[in-house]
Amino acid sequence: MGSSPPRFPLIPTKMVQNPRLPGEAPIRLGKALKRSFFGRSVHEVAPDLIGATLLFNGVGGLIVEVEAYHHTDPAAHSYRGPTPRNQVMFGPPGFAYVYRSYGIHWCVNFVCEEAGSASALLIRALEPTHGIATMRRRRHLKEAHALCSGPGKLTEALGITIEHDALPLDQAPFSLHARVGSVDIVAGVRIGITKAIDLPWRYGMKGSKFLSKPFPV
Repeated sequence: MGSSPPRFPLIPTKMVQNPRLPGEAPIRLGKALKRSFFGRSVHEVAPDLIGATLLFNGVGGLIVEVEAYHHTDPAAHSYRGPTPRNQVMFGPPGFAYVYRSYGIHWCVNFVCEEAGSASALLIRALEPTHGIATMRRRRHLKEAHALCSGPGKLTEALGITIEHDALPLDQAPFSLHARVGSVDIVAGVRIGITKAIDLPWRYGMKGSKFLSKPFPV
């Protein structure tokens, strides 16, 4: 199992303005992220994913919000050990962990750290940049800011289901690309959990209108 994570998140000290402004064309894609990118602490991977691009069969956008879950964390699905549902969390990093939330919505997570650590990042929100017409059709919505502003919303918009559990993140239908430039990153407590509620392990893009919930000012 991996070592215990820091209680407080590691936030980059160099912060600059969001490189994409409203009304601009979609940003160019950065370098493709390999599975090895995820073989680090969830608290190192999380801020590096903010501003990265997640595409699924060519549909997706900028990651603007994630939540970290560590195996020492009572709120993590892996806290009580492996089950058929969470088995992928105990494997190597760089794979998708998909589960049903409240029997309604699919949620997608990225497995991080070394095999056995059972730690992952929940992808909470995207800024749509690719395949927006497809997202609108799937979500029956027109407002871009609401298409992917939550973990269940974004999986519906991208078409991610349990069929995609345990798939590698660096192979189709997934395509992940590093952010271009830097972003201003904020952190706060996680949402919708009843355990370890005081841990500031939610990371997001400061000022984004595509978040599932604003961060406290």
